[in-house]
Amino acid sequence: MSHAGKKRKLDKTRQDRLYFDSYADVTIHEEMIADHVRTDAYRTAILRNSERIRGKAVLDVGAGTGVLSVFCAQAGARKVYAVEACSIAEQAAKIVRHNGLEERVQVIRGTVESVELPERVDVIVSEWMGYALLHESMLNSVLFARDKWLQPDGLILPSRAELYITPVCEPLAEDRLFFWYTVKEKYGVDMSCMAEFARRCIKNCDIAVSAVSAEDVLSHAARFAELDLNTVTVDELRLLRGRFRCESFGQASVNAFCVYFTVSFPCPDKPLLLSTSPFQPETHWKQAVMYLDSPVEVVQDTPITGEVSMYPSEDSARHICVHVEYNIGEQKRQSKTFAIPDWTSDPQ
Repeated sequence: MSHAGKKRKLDKTRQDRLYFDSYADVTIHEEMIADHVRTDAYRTAILRNSERIRGKAVLDVGAGTGVLSVFCAQAGARKVYAVEACSIAEQAAKIVRHNGLEERVQVIRGTVESVELPERVDVIVSEWMGYALLHESMLNSVLFARDKWLQPDGLILPSRAELYITPVCEPLAEDRLFFWYTVKEKYGVDMSCMAEFARRCIKNCDIAVSAVSAEDVLSHAARFAELDLNTVTVDELRLLRGRFRCESFGQASVNAFCVYFTVSFPCPDKPLLLSTSPFQPETHWKQAVMYLDSPVEVVQDTPITGEVSMYPSEDSARHICVHVEYNIGEQKRQSKTFAIPDWTSDPQ
């Protein structure tokens, strides 16, 4: 969401209010529940862990509509504390009652940092992932809950996350730039001079959240960060940094980097993976696309190396910034800092 007024740093209270308000509408919950890859992965992981959930206490951090809490009750949980800070908690309580689970699922309105539970829990479940994994900073709340409420050797679902980067040739941006050269043929007005303006608007520092086609991926992805939710700290989340190296599949034009993530759920047989890779079925997270200022031509096995840093924005701690330093072939080292467009500014 664009904001025409002067940008200003938001205090934490306002950041949180705007963040929670964004979840008060049905649209975002419809999108998440309708994401079959996401919702079915959680349901499957919870049911596969029924032996560790049955008869136990569960904490659902950021419960939303309460669907994960219901899954846990269906898996045999003795008690589920569904903690939700925004007004959607009222609907979650209705869903719990509608499914006859009000004796085992307790919806608690408030942030996990402020509520009190009557006991420590054996399991924490949460769908905390944002765009580029860390946008929205909800993982901090999960870690707070882990440290305060989870029993030693308790179960966290999911328990691991990994971040990947790969070069891509994203055709939509180039098509939009080329459009201005086609206007004269269609309408008799030469508007090719708009191309440079369009380039500055399209290939800016915004992270585009869009679906990348597998055929536009130019190399094997490189993992640059991994998180173990059993041990990672909030301090470590303030700066994630990792190096990467890729080699191009063939002759192409690199015009962007794509970042995506996976999370894994521990299961009795083998971990269950939820992936947002372009090579997997699309999720509502899609991928994070970061455009280079100018495309770079590569041939087969051209090395693409660099370092990625992820950290909270100075303007809003719930926003993620991604800084990429990179070399493509013999090109000198380049760098660019990206951020997801700001939706936390109040209108003037």
